[in-house]
Amino acid sequence: MKKVAIIGCSGSGKSTLARTLGALLHLPVHHLDALFWQPGWVPTNKEHFVNEQQKILQNDAWIIDGNYGGTMDERLSQADIIIFLHYKTIRCLYRIIKRRLQYHNKTRPDMGIDCPEKLDWEFFNWVRNFNRTKVPAINKRLSLLENKTILVFKSPKQLRNFLIELESSRPNFPMDS
Repeated sequence: MKKVAIIGCSGSGKSTLARTLGALLHLPVHHLDALFWQPGWVPTNKEHFVNEQQKILQNDAWIIDGNYGGTMDERLSQADIIIFLHYKTIRCLYRIIKRRLQYHNKTRPDMGIDCPEKLDWEFFNWVRNFNRTKVPAINKRLSLLENKTILVFKSPKQLRNFLIELESSRPNFPMDS
């Protein structure tokens, strides 16, 4: 597991999972939101975003979290493993509201510089409609991939069990003296 793509609805925990896997597997972590958003929530231009993602994909190992449908196919085709956090809408809505409160007037570690947490009606509706409007296209993309390990987690408990199993299967190396 050297190239991991993590996708799912906002609020599903993609960035948290990316950081957890990065620490566990000693792989570099890249958050697409941090690449896409410039200070003050200004989107980067598509060409720059695509080029930055290409630089990451050229590396031998990476974990990338984020959807960004316009560049998703390239990530999925190069990933060794794809993790889809496919949680219920209510869970994701709860988490984006909780996140908004937790990071009030602050920028999350997985976000672009000087992009303080916000929650507007458009984003709320995007999350609310994700399972209905975005998941069918994601499932179609995933069904077209061959020779890929695709893990779909429908609950945090399933994900926790996977992480526990992964951690227990990793060899313990003695610390250098």
